[in-house]
Amino acid sequence: MVTHIPKLSVLIKSYRGSLVPTTTALRSEIPTSTAPELSLVVPIFNEQESVCPLIERVLDAMTSYPGAWELILVDDGSTDATIVNAKSYLGRDGLDLKIVALQRNFGQTAAMQAGIDTAKGRLIATLDGDLQNDPKDIPMLVAELERRELDLLVGWRKNRQDGLMLRKIPSWIANRLIGRITGVRLHDYGCSLKIYRTSVIKQVKLMGEMHRFIPAWVAGVVPSSRIGEMAVTHHARQFGTSKYGISRTFRVILDLLSVMFFMRYRARPGHFFGSLGLGLGALAVVIMAYLFIEKFILGNDIGTRPLLMVCVVLSLSSLQFITTGILAEMIARLYYRDDRTPNYIVSKTFTSDET
Repeated sequence: MVTHIPKLSVLIKSYRGSLVPTTTALRSEIPTSTAPELSLVVPIFNEQESVCPLIERVLDAMTSYPGAWELILVDDGSTDATIVNAKSYLGRDGLDLKIVALQRNFGQTAAMQAGIDTAKGRLIATLDGDLQNDPKDIPMLVAELERRELDLLVGWRKNRQDGLMLRKIPSWIANRLIGRITGVRLHDYGCSLKIYRTSVIKQVKLMGEMHRFIPAWVAGVVPSSRIGEMAVTHHARQFGTSKYGISRTFRVILDLLSVMFFMRYRARPGHFFGSLGLGLGALAVVIMAYLFIEKFILGNDIGTRPLLMVCVVLSLSSLQFITTGILAEMIARLYYRDDRTPNYIVSKTFTSDET
């Protein structure tokens, strides 16, 4: 008995025909995740009473936003129930929530940097977690940033709800001083409500307590004409106490000096130290010429004159500043080549997908 065996080409065509629909079906079942258009970054520290109302306000404010968005809460080592209260919103419908828990309290700047590093959106919005910033301003800020084609839009607390002597007057003085030194003139450097283009802000590494000077740092990456401001709503603090006091004024002054140095001499620190060294050296040469005339032309004794010691000290100081500038240039090149170490440590990250 002979059994009919189909040709090999027929079997291949049959196999291919059955394979194509199966592959298409498998592709249609693979979920596609789209990156959010906007990332909201909120550093929080001991805000157990504020964190839940904050999330509710964000949900309410973002209902009018047309694109996809995510909320990133960065817990900066809170010792109360802040992170527990925030985790109760994981898995809620319509909320893409991420909670980044830092291992200890690193400060607001490091917490903000951790949130920016975590963000996936094309734009990033930052705001405080104490309910003083109004999330309802965010869609308007985004629209204004896009309309004016800016890279950074800073909120201006025009009607600020804070104390006059301890908050408003020091802030006014600081804003004027920062604007004069950095050349980026804004009414309110201290407002945390800002909108950034992610591609720009991720070129800036925040260190120390430099979150107050973000516009100045951004001006080192893009022209200052692409930095703007817009009046926003400001509420009085409802829960807890402020984490800042009058003592931060002195820290702002020290940070401002650092900003001025980095903005002008970050890539060429040898020019700063070298200029000081050359100036002191020139003064030493003038004094040395005067003493030379006194000794060898006029025949006066200079061995006991204090001016001779001043000349020696100026000469040594000049040499020290110049060599320091050379070492600073070498360190700067190493910094730009190898500086990828974060200034924070993440303990754990909670996402809505885990619920």
